Amino acid sequence: MSRFLSRSSFRSPIRSPRFTTRRGLAAAGAAAALTLALAACGSSGGSSGDSSSMPGMDHGAKSSMSASPSASQAMGDMPGMDHMSTGEGLSDTEDGYRLSSKDTTLPSGRRTAYRFTVTGPDGKPVTDFAVDQTKRMHFYAIRSDLTGFQHIHPTMAADGTWSAGLASLTPGSWRMFASFTPAAGPGKGKDLVLSRTLTVPGGATRTPLPAPAGSTRADGYTVTVKGEPMAGMAHPLTVSVSKDGKPVTDLQPYLGTYAHLTGFHEGDAAFAHLHPTTEVTGDHGGPDLNFHAELPTSGNWRLFLQFRTGGTLHTAALTLHVG
Repeated sequence: MSRFLSRSSFRSPIRSPRFTTRRGLAAAGAAAALTLALAACGSSGGSSGDSSSMPGMDHGAKSSMSASPSASQAMGDMPGMDHMSTGEGLSDTEDGYRLSSKDTTLPSGRRTAYRFTVTGPDGKPVTDFAVDQTKRMHFYAIRSDLTGFQHIHPTMAADGTWSAGLASLTPGSWRMFASFTPAAGPGKGKDLVLSRTLTVPGGATRTPLPAPAGSTRADGYTVTVKGEPMAGMAHPLTVSVSKDGKPVTDLQPYLGTYAHLTGFHEGDAAFAHLHPTTEVTGDHGGPDLNFHAELPTSGNWRLFLQFRTGGTLHTAALTLHVG
């Protein structure tokens, strides 16, 4: 279900342009081991499919640690840092487009809405967006320790105000990403990812990123990753899905593909969307799913693979180390 990757030339039979690095970074050494860690999917149902959260990853919700300034700093970027342009979706502005929101805090422990607008170079709200992977807007929420992942498709009012319905958030610092393509104006056809941070008040503890591993189980499915991605270079990545020792061949289309793969960089939460290259041919995808992996920075990336079977959306978390 969008971009630590810049807008280069990767395209597939399924339109999904968000797969090239925003900044060219020098190629680093050989890729390291791939890690998969299971995280429960927070969304299910055959026709819903417009949001996906992983409440099982919202660790620390009942921690006794005080949300002091030092604790907040430990959780990552805070509101007021949104204008720091570091690339990979870590700014609220690009090419005259701006992500704006009055929300700098949201409550913990219950569903809530995050409202925002995207304004163009003329300062007016943008209301004309191109469809990408079946949606006009892809919205992501991630906590600074890369837990609590949510992928949502918000709704837009006539005045250009978007509303993203978020599942329960845990205390800490969160970054909200809006991934879109203007359908008109000076940015027509350009893929953009903008973000802002906000705080969820309360006791917060930082959850360490899981150690590397080769595969994991998610909702009874075994997910395995093969490939040797290198920082700043495009490399193929293959994800295989099996169940009870047998290859899974009944993957259903989700957002125009058989699996949606996004990632966030450890430390700064830079965003990436991996380009799917497997053609959709009906409700019988799998077991192997191919992606172009172009990760601009070395280090650990937390990947989130979303796939659908029997009308249920599954989400698995993957830790990938890039050399």
